[in-house]
Amino acid sequence: MKSKAQAGFTLIELMIVVAIIGILAAIALPQYQNFMARSQASESVVLLDGARTTIEDEAVSKGLFITTGTLLTSAGANLTGKYGNITGVVAGSTDSGGVVVYKFAAGGINEKLKNKSVWYTRTNTGTWSCDTDLTTEYAPKGCTPAGTAPTGA
Repeated sequence: MKSKAQAGFTLIELMIVVAIIGILAAIALPQYQNFMARSQASESVVLLDGARTTIEDEAVSKGLFITTGTLLTSAGANLTGKYGNITGVVAGSTDSGGVVVYKFAAGGINEKLKNKSVWYTRTNTGTWSCDTDLTTEYAPKGCTPAGTAPTGA
């Protein structure tokens, strides 16, 4: 007599597959969230670079650091991003030095970035530096974690 061949999977086999998928998801989800936070943080550098170009043009041609968003916008700089905005421009102690600050939004963004900032500082000699109050893990490339954002911005 011919025996009937097994058709389908046993319950144990299906449970093993579900367990493996669960383990993979538990590993992948935090990695994906970290990736999203880093990609959202990179927007700050894109907007700040645009503002930096405009500010540098003014500093070189007129010897002045642009201190208002209105002047930056009229000169072609974009101040508004999907995850935050350039919230302030502060003149430094010299006419051509100062700080431009990007602040992340309070909502619709990774928890690690909420209300944090990235800022570019220009010295009167024309050198720029990038600092942030984000942790090293989320700081955009080339930006140094430096405590708190400048006041007045």
